[in-house]
Amino acid sequence: MILVIGYGDDPAVRRVVEEAGDLGVEHVLVDQQSHPVADLRLDADGGGFLEASGARTLLDDVAGVYARPLSPVPGTDPRESERGRALVELLLGWIDVAPCRVASRPSAMHSNASKPYQAQLVAAAGFVVPETIVTDDPDEVRAFAAAQGAVVFKSISGVRSIVRVLEGSALGRLERVRTLPTQFQALVPGTDVRVHVVGREVFATEIGSDAIDYRYAGRDGLTAALSATRLPDEIADRCVRLAVTLGLPLAGIDLRRTPAGDWVCFEVNPMPGYSFYESHTGQPIAAALVRHLAGKAD
Repeated sequence: MILVIGYGDDPAVRRVVEEAGDLGVEHVLVDQQSHPVADLRLDADGGGFLEASGARTLLDDVAGVYARPLSPVPGTDPRESERGRALVELLLGWIDVAPCRVASRPSAMHSNASKPYQAQLVAAAGFVVPETIVTDDPDEVRAFAAAQGAVVFKSISGVRSIVRVLEGSALGRLERVRTLPTQFQALVPGTDVRVHVVGREVFATEIGSDAIDYRYAGRDGLTAALSATRLPDEIADRCVRLAVTLGLPLAGIDLRRTPAGDWVCFEVNPMPGYSFYESHTGQPIAAALVRHLAGKAD
């Protein structure tokens, strides 16, 4: 039995539910969008039950949990909305200590809340990380850019931001960093490779694009071509070790292979939208995740 928490129409959640059905793995979906009305009992010994839609699930029977919680959906009935929000909060508290496989525990998500902190963990795992400064001093940025050449900037938090080159109009807005410390990095040339680690399995996707941030290539009138690829064994093993170090059974690792053959790591996403890459490459990421959570991984 696996428990799935998130939006029912989220492609990443939907793919897990679909694969669980195809693999014959019993599963329960707690759909945040439906403002779930349920009874949840948590016992001091870790047991208890979740009762929803007329069915009772013993927590002791849950072998694994896939949690991809998003912001609560406002409902027409405030009491119903609050009940659904409280249910999800309690479940997230439980999965942080539950004696089962979880992808991923809320406490393991925190490293991505500070990209500079996470970069230290990435470097300790043996990956090259870009030359970086985090500053609110425009003069320091100018000096860094002069020393590094091409520079990009991005958010330091876990909130998604578009990676942009520091040039043109952005240079004219540098004074704004005085009120918001910002991360600046040396632009690393090379080819982007997104790696999804699921337990001990590794799925690598190479992205061919001229965009600085391939996720938003269309905004710049560019394209991004995704294809499955194979990592060198040493790099694949390093990715698995990094995910284990961060406590992430499911991780999205952003790498770039430089022309010199170095592998640079930008960050690790603890709640990756893997379905985007799966849909372009046919890699069985969702199936691997279901097998891992159900304890059926090879």
